[in-house]
Amino acid sequence: MKAPMWIALLLGTGLAHAGPAPQPANPLAIVSQDGATLRAQARHSAAPQAVLWQGETLEVRGRTLDYLEVYDHRIERAGYVRASRVRIVSMRPDDAPELLAVVRFLRDMPGSESLGIAYTAAYLKAAPGKAIDAEPFDALGVMAGRLAERASTNRTKSQEQSLSGELEVAADYGVAIRSVDRNGHMRLCYDGDAFRRVMALGATAMQKATAVLALTDPACVDSGLPPVQRAAFDAWRADLLDRAPRDGLPRYVQNRLHMREASVWSAIAFEHTRSHEPAQQAASRAIDELAAVDAHALAESDHDDYDDAAIRVGASRWAAEPQVVAGNGLHIVTAAGGPGETCIELVDRKHGAKTPLAQRCTYGTVWTSSARANADGTALALAVQPMTSWRELWLFHVVGKHWAIDVLPPADDDPQLGYVEFAGWVPGGRLMLAAREARVNGRFVHRFEILDMATLATIRQADKPSSLSPFYRYQDAIWKSQTVSLRN
Repeated sequence: MKAPMWIALLLGTGLAHAGPAPQPANPLAIVSQDGATLRAQARHSAAPQAVLWQGETLEVRGRTLDYLEVYDHRIERAGYVRASRVRIVSMRPDDAPELLAVVRFLRDMPGSESLGIAYTAAYLKAAPGKAIDAEPFDALGVMAGRLAERASTNRTKSQEQSLSGELEVAADYGVAIRSVDRNGHMRLCYDGDAFRRVMALGATAMQKATAVLALTDPACVDSGLPPVQRAAFDAWRADLLDRAPRDGLPRYVQNRLHMREASVWSAIAFEHTRSHEPAQQAASRAIDELAAVDAHALAESDHDDYDDAAIRVGASRWAAEPQVVAGNGLHIVTAAGGPGETCIELVDRKHGAKTPLAQRCTYGTVWTSSARANADGTALALAVQPMTSWRELWLFHVVGKHWAIDVLPPADDDPQLGYVEFAGWVPGGRLMLAAREARVNGRFVHRFEILDMATLATIRQADKPSSLSPFYRYQDAIWKSQTVSLRN
C-alpha cells in the first residue's frame, strides 16, 4: 500500500480520532517546487528517476550532503532529492498550529494548490480531533476548486505537464476532480467533499457562503443531466442556498448569493412549467433575488455573473406572470400536438381554431401571456422558450396576402444563454421594438433594437433605450414594467 494513503483515508472516511495521530517511522517531506528531480544517487550528474511535483509527500530515510534519501510511495520508487526542493514536516500535535499557518498562507496563493492540499492533509493528520474545525476544509475546497479551474483553461505544453502532475498529487491525497460536459466542452470540477464538511461543521458565515457558492456553481453542472435528475439537483441547490447565512457577510458576497439564487430559481421555474407544475412562485423568487442585487456593490469580477443571472431570469420571467384571457381580436390559442409538442394557432374574429390564420408546432414552452398584437391586426409577437436559458421571439405577420411566422433567436451562435423580447410596436406596421441579451463568443451583448418586420433586420440599435427616440415614444408599457433588461 502507498504510504500517503493514510492521508487519503483521513480525507475520505472522516476526522474523528480520539488522541494524537500515530507518527510514521521516518519523517516526511513535502516537495515545495514543481520539477524537482528524484535521482539514483546523491549528485546532480546522477541519472534522473522521476520528476516530482509540488505537494508530493516523500518518506525521508537519510541524508547525504545536500541531498535527502527518500522513498516516493506514489510511484513506488526510492532515490535522492535536493534538500532545498522539499520541506520536512512534523506530525506532532504541537506543530499543528504551524502547519495551519502555512495552509492559511497558501489558501489564496494561485499556482500553489497541490502544495496547499499537502499541508492541509499534514495538518489534519497532526491536529487532535477536537481541535479540527471548518477552516482547513474551507481552505482545501478553495484550493481544490482553483486547481480544477486552472486545469480547465488553455495552457502551454509545459503548463499542461505541470498541471497533470499536480492533479495526480491531489488525487493521491483523496481529492476527487471530475470531468463535466458543458455543452460539448469538457471542464474539470472539484467534487466538493471538503465544502460539504464545511456545511456540517461550525463554520463562519463567510466559510458557509464560500462553500455554498462552490457547491452550486453552474459551470460545474453537467449539461447532459436528464430532466428529472436536473430538477432534483436544482431543488438541492435551492435548499443549500436557503441555508447560507446572510448576516455578517460583506455586501459583495451577499450579491453573489442573490445572483446564484436568481439563476437557480429561474431554472426551477422553467422545469416546473415543463412538468405542468405551478411555476409562478419560483419565477417570482428569481426576479426578487435579482432585484436584491446591489449593482453598485458588485466586485469587478462579478459583473459577468450578474449579466449571466439576469439573462437566465429574463429567459424565464414570463412564468411569473398570470395567464391573460385573450380578447376577440388577433390572438393565439394552443393545442397539444405530438408527444411533448405544443401547437400554436393564430386566430381572430373571423378565423377560429378550425381555420387559423397560421399554425406552427414547437417542443418549446409557449408563453401565451406574452402575446402582443399590433393595433392594425397585422402582426403578433410571442415568446417561446425551448431551453432553460434561451428564449426566442416568434413574429406572426402579414406578408403580401398571407401570414408568415418568423423566429428571431437571441444570437446566431450556439443556443446556450440569451433572450430576445418584444418591446413595442412602431406605428405604420413596418417596425418593431425589441430588447436582446445574450452571451456571444464569451462576451455579453445587451442592446435595444428597432427591427424591420419584413426581414427581421436591425435598423438601429443602442445599449440604452434612451438613445433611440422610438423607444422613448413607443415602448410597450407592460414590457417596461416587467422586463429585467432595464435593470442598469
